[in-house]
Formats: sequence, C-alpha cells, structure tokens
Amino acid sequence: MSEPAALPLALTLGEPAGIGPDLTIQLWRRRADLRLPSFYLIGDPEFIKRRARILDFDIAVSIVTPAQAIEAFHSALPIVPLDMPVTAAPGKPDASSAPAAIASIRQAVANVLAGRAAAIVTNPVAKNVLYRSGFAEPGHTEFLAKLAHEATGKAARPVMMLWSPELAVVPVTIHLPLRDVATQLTSELIIETGRIAARDLTRRFGISRPRLAIAGLNPHAGEEGALGAEDATIVAPAVKRLQDEGIDAVGPLPADTLFHTRARAAYDVALCMYHDQALIPIKTLAFDHAVNVTLGLPFVRTSPDHGTAFDIAGKGTADPSSLVAALMLAARLSATAPALVPAK
Repeated sequence: MSEPAALPLALTLGEPAGIGPDLTIQLWRRRADLRLPSFYLIGDPEFIKRRARILDFDIAVSIVTPAQAIEAFHSALPIVPLDMPVTAAPGKPDASSAPAAIASIRQAVANVLAGRAAAIVTNPVAKNVLYRSGFAEPGHTEFLAKLAHEATGKAARPVMMLWSPELAVVPVTIHLPLRDVATQLTSELIIETGRIAARDLTRRFGISRPRLAIAGLNPHAGEEGALGAEDATIVAPAVKRLQDEGIDAVGPLPADTLFHTRARAAYDVALCMYHDQALIPIKTLAFDHAVNVTLGLPFVRTSPDHGTAFDIAGKGTADPSSLVAALMLAARLSATAPALVPAK
C-alpha cells in the first residue's frame, strides 16, 4: 500500500513481558500477505531477537533511524533503539519493564511531532507495573496528552474512542466505579466530549457532519424521571447545547435499544455515560478487531483493544487482528490529517 506522506508509523514496545513484542514479530513476518503499512518499533533490538528465538521465529532485525525505516521494512524488522537494555521474560515483568515502556512512548511522541513518523500505534502496557515504578498518570492516554502538552505548549484533552467498522463508541466517563459515575458526570463533560468527537470525526475520519447518539445514564433514559433525574438534568441539557452549536446530536437515548443493527445505521458514534455501557457492545460486535483511537491529540494514536495477556506471552498464540486493525487505521487517519501541531 502507499505510504502516507512517505512516513512510517511509530510502534511502541508496550509492556515487554506481554504479548506486544510477540504480535510485532508475527506481523512483520506476515507484512506482505497482510499488506501492512511500514512501521518501526521503538525498543531494544537484542530483546526482540531473544523473543523471536523463544517464539521459534527466524527474523532479520535492522537498527534504523525513523528516516531509514521504510526502506528497511521490506527485508528486516526496523527497530529504533532505546538507550537501555530490556530483560523481562514472557509473562514476568521486571525492573526494566516500566522504564522501557515509558521511554518508548516518549520517543514515539517526539518523533511524530517532529515529523519523523506519520502516527503512533501503541502496544498494550500494564498499568500496575507502571504504577509500581512511580508512574504518576492514570493511564496511557493521559500520559500521551501530558507529553503533547510538554512538546507543544498547548493543553490536550484526550477522548477515548473504540472504533470498528460495525460500531464506534466513546465513554464519557471511563475508569470509575459505577457508584461514582452519577456524581462525576456533568453536562460540561458531555459537551466537551461531544465537541471533540465531532471535530475529530470530521478532521480525521472525513465525515462532514458526524451524527452523535447520546446514551442515557439510567434505564430507559430515566423514564421521565421515574428511574432517576440525571438524564433530564445533566444529559438532555448537554444534548441541547451540542445541537445549538450545530452538532448533529440526539438523546438521551435508552442504551438497551441503541446498539442493534438498525439503530447503529442512524449514527456515526455513540457517546456512552460509563465504561461498560460503551465497551460491552463493541466487544460483543468486534472483539477481535476493535481499535482504541485517542481523539483530541495533535497527532493520530491508535492501539489494539486488548491488554498484555501475560498468560500467553512468548507462546505465539496471541491473535494479531486488533493490532493489524490499529496499524491500518493509523495509516488511514494520518493520511487524512497528519500531525496538526509541530513541536516547539
């Protein structure tokens, strides 16, 4: 396939003890039959060679700069080296895990903002491993926003979207206990999330007038107050504000009838009020090929919609479908709109 702006994708190492390295090796070996866009991995070349031997794969590895990655991609797995060794064994994070995962993300952001990569695709990290190392951000997405802010001087408000050809969803609140959702949900949060979703669906996905379906918080969207007042007092005013701003938004809609085939044809993305309301339907419809897309950043970032899977790391049995979809979507979106804010 053609290379968007003749730039490769930057693929982060992720948690080295997880399946990210396995999938990277597997996909590079299948690059021709999958028609993958060129990418380079930011990691430790010796670590990748060891993992390939564990998987019983014979691969060539090439140490490159980002500018050399496309040419190298056809004959060797291009690796932009980290300035640190990685020693984690499959399924066994060690002291090298968090520093390597964090350094790989940092370098990917620097590269894409400097015009050395078309987009970032992130392999999964293990947040508990990062937290034990003193990592201060709530997660991957917030860390990317922090790095973008540091590099550009402009604050970024990241929004998580799970995308597949069948369904796209945005959780307005994400990793909250269910008991806290009603107290943390505000009209302003819904409005801001809706604005970013509408803007990036136009800017990145090329949808001229995105259609937003806004789910209600309560069963039956509150049943006119009988099942909770939040839909009338929080969700409905947010929908009205989005409509007043010219955004095609409808709601609050009962979530139990929002995801069947005919309903999905009426919108481009569903904004859901909490994590499981968004993720259960998309993981039911597109478990193997859904992609995590971060909206609101000055560059394209995608990620497979799965975790580190320590239990199968190093066994060669992990399904690469979601990472394939993440690479393909990153290439498509970065061709539509490259990095929007250059580094200072």
